[in-house]
Amino acid sequence: MRIMWFCIPAFGHTNPTVEFVRELVRRGHEIRYYSFEPFRHRIEAAGATFIPCDSYLPPLTEADMKRLKKVSTTEMSLQSFRTTANMDGMLSEEIQRFRPDLVVSDAACFWGKLTAMKHRLPLVCSTTTFAFNRYSSKYMKQSPGEIADMVLGLPRLNREARKLAPLGYHVKSALEIVQNDNDTNTVVYTSPRFQPCSDTFDPRRYRFVGPCVQDVPPGPKDGQRPLVYISMGTVINDRPDFYKNCIEALRDAPVKALIACGHEFDPSALAPLPENIRMEPYVEQMAVLAEASLFITHCGMNSASEGLYMGVPELLYPQTGEQRAVAQRVLDMGAGRMLHEADAHTPQRLRALVMEALGDNALLKAALDMRDDLRACGGASTAADFVEEIFTSYNGQSLLQKA
Repeated sequence: MRIMWFCIPAFGHTNPTVEFVRELVRRGHEIRYYSFEPFRHRIEAAGATFIPCDSYLPPLTEADMKRLKKVSTTEMSLQSFRTTANMDGMLSEEIQRFRPDLVVSDAACFWGKLTAMKHRLPLVCSTTTFAFNRYSSKYMKQSPGEIADMVLGLPRLNREARKLAPLGYHVKSALEIVQNDNDTNTVVYTSPRFQPCSDTFDPRRYRFVGPCVQDVPPGPKDGQRPLVYISMGTVINDRPDFYKNCIEALRDAPVKALIACGHEFDPSALAPLPENIRMEPYVEQMAVLAEASLFITHCGMNSASEGLYMGVPELLYPQTGEQRAVAQRVLDMGAGRMLHEADAHTPQRLRALVMEALGDNALLKAALDMRDDLRACGGASTAADFVEEIFTSYNGQSLLQKA
């Protein structure tokens, strides 16, 4: 089987696909992965052919960048439509040369989804967040600003989508590209238990496979000085105020702490650090979680899932509507506690919450239950089985037509 694979330039969307790709390559399938230079190494290490797409991204103004850093759905969607237009010629030539059997595209990667539609190729949607429909969307607790961004931005998105018609992309409404539906074969990297309203998604189309991660054995846990791991992810992570409060909260505490601060913040700005605290721009997260006893997380789906996959209780500090939805599910499972803004900005309260969480056996048990639940889904092997089933069933007409 020959597969074209598409993803947006984001670690939280790329990382969950790496082991999925590796498993398909191991089974003898050929994958051309259309991505961006920061992800080249991990994609090639998984066995796929990496196709760089950096030059097709539209130029961004300073205002565009600010909106993207605030995770504006409108801005991200506008840039996706423009990228689709920029990549059209190259991808049409690629399809003629490669003759793919199937397309796998990230749910937020419009150029991948639209390429499959234009060329009538079977599509598998890779959903690294929750799958959202009218039932599960109640978990998306959006701020007034996020709601305004979506409502006010929709006319702009529809105008941008209509510009694609001369290239052969016929989009009736931007919403049909943005949202999940029950007609598209979809891999979701979580369990039916963790996915809100999972019973409302067509089981023929949706496969909840759990996190697709490398199997990392649990590391040694230090009972005298447990490890607290702190990360705000790779997007909204320029938070020196929060990192400073974490340092003050855990200074001289009977714990070790590791803060992953991202590449936009210089750890030396908070030097010297206490002897029990380290700051790094980037860490191998699964290896750290193997030794961690508590994870303070922004609740990106990938990070929160990896923490639960390793059975680590979580303190939840979401920054966006999507992250608040993930945090709510972790709370529903009993595997985490919410870290409110007042807690995050008051070192004494933050320290008390950390110590309470570390001593909470019920919290640990719930996290271990979620570990077992997520691992039972099968991960990359289950995801690869699903793709092979789709390929075997497809004979020139969509599975929806055959049903």
